[in-house]
Amino acid sequence: MFVAAFMGALLLPVATRPAAAAPLKILALGTSLTAGYGLPPGTEMTALIAKRLGAMHTNAEVINAGVSGDTSADGLSRLDWCLADNPDAVILELGGNDALRGLAPAQTRENLDAILARLKARRLPVLLLGMKAPRNLGPEYVSAFDDLYPALAKKYGTLFYPFVLDGVAMQAQLNQADGIHPNPEGEKIIADRIFPDVLALVRLAQRKQH
Repeated sequence: MFVAAFMGALLLPVATRPAAAAPLKILALGTSLTAGYGLPPGTEMTALIAKRLGAMHTNAEVINAGVSGDTSADGLSRLDWCLADNPDAVILELGGNDALRGLAPAQTRENLDAILARLKARRLPVLLLGMKAPRNLGPEYVSAFDDLYPALAKKYGTLFYPFVLDGVAMQAQLNQADGIHPNPEGEKIIADRIFPDVLALVRLAQRKQH
């Protein structure tokens, strides 16, 4: 009788622990500001955001898809390749190099519009990081460039942070020797300031998962 009971127990289904949920993938598509140009590893904006999310026990990873020198057209051209990772949400930081090169704001707007349209088609929540044009390009250019970001955020209903370099631009102590790229202290300020919007992005992605 003991043998029969023992054999019966072996045939009972084994209780298994539920599989851990896959981490949310947050794609950060951008320029050198996203890539962390000139910075020690781990001090770039994306790494700081990932660290803070981890400290909050948020199951998420940040994919750094920043490329130094990229224009909005470059970002558009590699969008499909970046989306091959099947992200759950996107931080979009493009356009700064367009302004540095004096490219037409209408073209920048068209490229960003195309990117946002593709992301919307995939139902991906987006945090759009705005940029401002160098003031020496003249009031007409500045107005056209600066205004394209809030207009696109409104059109596509994205989360929106108006100026990614807010509090850092033109502050020598927060930038590298070139005066353009933030140093580690500047990166920390950027990460701190946009983090509430990143959390909102994570919540949107989590809601979409469920």
